[in-house]
Formats: sequence, C-alpha cells, structure tokens
Amino acid sequence: MIKSLVGGVIAATAFVMLSSSAIAGPEVVKGPAAEPDCFAPWSADTQFFKYPKKDGPYRIALANGYIANTWRIQMIQTAKAYAAQPDVAKKLKEFKVVSTGEDVPAQISAINNFIDSGFDAIVVNAQNPTAFGPVIKRAKEAGVVLVAFDNILDTKDAINVNVDQKGLGELWGKWLVAHVPNGGKVLEVRGVAGTSVDTDRHNGIHEVLDGSGKKWAVTEVVGKWDDGVAQKATADAIATSGPFDAITGQGGDTGIVQAMIDAKHPFVPFGGETENGFRKFCAAHAADGLKCSSAGTGPAQVAVAIKTAIAALEGNVVPQSVKLPLAIVEDPNFKAGQDFFPDQSDNFFVGNSFPTCGINFTAQEIMGQTKENK
Repeated sequence: MIKSLVGGVIAATAFVMLSSSAIAGPEVVKGPAAEPDCFAPWSADTQFFKYPKKDGPYRIALANGYIANTWRIQMIQTAKAYAAQPDVAKKLKEFKVVSTGEDVPAQISAINNFIDSGFDAIVVNAQNPTAFGPVIKRAKEAGVVLVAFDNILDTKDAINVNVDQKGLGELWGKWLVAHVPNGGKVLEVRGVAGTSVDTDRHNGIHEVLDGSGKKWAVTEVVGKWDDGVAQKATADAIATSGPFDAITGQGGDTGIVQAMIDAKHPFVPFGGETENGFRKFCAAHAADGLKCSSAGTGPAQVAVAIKTAIAALEGNVVPQSVKLPLAIVEDPNFKAGQDFFPDQSDNFFVGNSFPTCGINFTAQEIMGQTKENK
C-alpha cells in the first residue's frame, strides 16, 4: 500500500513536471506566420511556433558576444535605436544589452542570468552554434522566448533569424569564378573563428571554387570582420604570399582595400560585404580593376530578431527559422546616394532596412546610440 502511494506520488509529480515543460515551450502549429512577408520561413519544411500569449510590456535582453568590430558595434546601436522607436518602446518595460566578448561560457552565463532574472525574451548573437544546449533547454522550460540571429544556434528549440550565410559565400565564389577565367591565387579574409557565419560563408566560397573545374590556390587569414585587423592581415599576406588574382572578405573590406593601396597591389575582382567605405572604393576604382560584388545583411537584422521576439510573446505564429533577404550590389551598379553614401563614415554598413518588416533606419538614428552595455 505504501509502495503504491509512493509510486503514485512520483508518477503524479513526474506528470506535473512534464506538463509544466510542455506548457512552457511553444506549440508547433501550421503556418503561415502572423506577418508572412516579414517572418518568411527558411524552407518549405520549416516548423511554425505559437508561444503562450503574455501581457506586456515586456522585459527583453540582447546577449551579444564579440563586440570589437564595426558590424557588431552598429548592431548594438541599431538594437537600441529600434527599442527606442515609439511603437516598440511602448511594448517594452525593459531592454537590456550585454556584450561578453569571445568567451562562450561568459555568454552562456549572461543568458542564464537573464532567465533567472525573469526576462520574457532573450535575443542572442551566438559565439558558437553548438555549445548552448543546456541554456536552450532552461529557456524553453522557463517559458522564455529565445531568438538567435546572425550567428545562430544549432537547435529546433529556439527561433533563428538569419540570411543564407552559405549562399552568401557561394555568391562571392561565383563572382570570383566569373571574373578570374583561368583560376589563380585567392586571398580569403575570414571572420571570427568558430562562429556559424564564418564557417558557413567559408564553406560556400570553397564549394564553388572547388566545383568550378579551375585551379585555385587560396591563402586564408583571419580578419575578425574588423577593418584594422583585416588590413594588417591583408598587408602581411600580400608581403608573404602575394600578389593575388582575386580577394574575398567577410568583413573589414575597407581595410583590405586600403592594404592593397598601401602595398601598391593591383586592383583585382573582390567579393565582399556591405561597408560604406568598401562600396566607395568599389565605385571609385572599378575602371582600375576593382570589380566588386558587395553583399550581406546590415546590422538591422537585430531589429527583425527583436520584432520576432515581441510577436512570439504576443502569441502570434512565427517560423522556427526566419529567412532574411540579402542586400546585393555588383559592378557596375554602384550609385552614390543609394548604394553608398560619400558623406557618411566608411565604417557604416549600408542596407539597414527591411521594408517587408516596416523596419528602416537613418544613419543619424543609429549612430546616435552607444555601444556600451545598458
């Protein structure tokens, strides 16, 4: 009899715990999303989530990792600018920003702290796609909406918001193949090691080059998506392994071109990101051989991630994986005042609007914010 009662208590406790976990996490439902033009599913088999509706205003945190480059700084500024917009601000009780650097355990600890502090949603640019399993589970069990963007998480238990990073690498690879007819020496300036973005872009570039039937000798250096780091890495590569027939850079591209100029390296076809300074160079030196493909997604994708988190908290249907469009401009179509801005900083990333999501920023709106933790 006692055994029976004990067994019944254990079974009941287990049932309550399982039921609580089930209630805390999202329900998998049929699409489409609440705003299908904005929240586009990654593929035809992408699942759709519906979280239990919560009453606002909400406490939302941004847990960023690496901060020491222009893209990440502008991303933090854009997040703050979006949270300050009147239609968004009225839905927020608190918006917290923390950058933890390249230390993965520190970023995981920050997310755990936000969960323990009762935040409703956490937006994360993850330093590593696979190291977050336990904290993803904690967020799900606590009913916290977890949205990863840019460097996403390898999971089906959180929402991912991103562009096709491998497809971006493929785009650059195809540009080089088309403009270097016989193959040759390529300088590849990579991003931050270990991140999903760096890995995916690298893989996309090499799949295209390897499948082209041409011979390529690729020199890889690490630029960390930063102008200063990329410029030095490029200068060293030119001195030791140059000259090159083509270049591709995941970021820090203004610095890469400056290193070419300083070393008097001939201008060559270049597949790169969307920095304003890079596009200025591409427009100014196209006739000299700098034939550019400039593509990527601006730091404003953080705004889409925050918008997704709010939509989920409001009980709206969202895809588990949201696909964002690329901003692409290629030679000879660089137009001043549209594709680049001569009077704006070289470090400003162009392409900070997502019209289908009602998201757009002026340079002044973004640059008026700080990069510091908030």
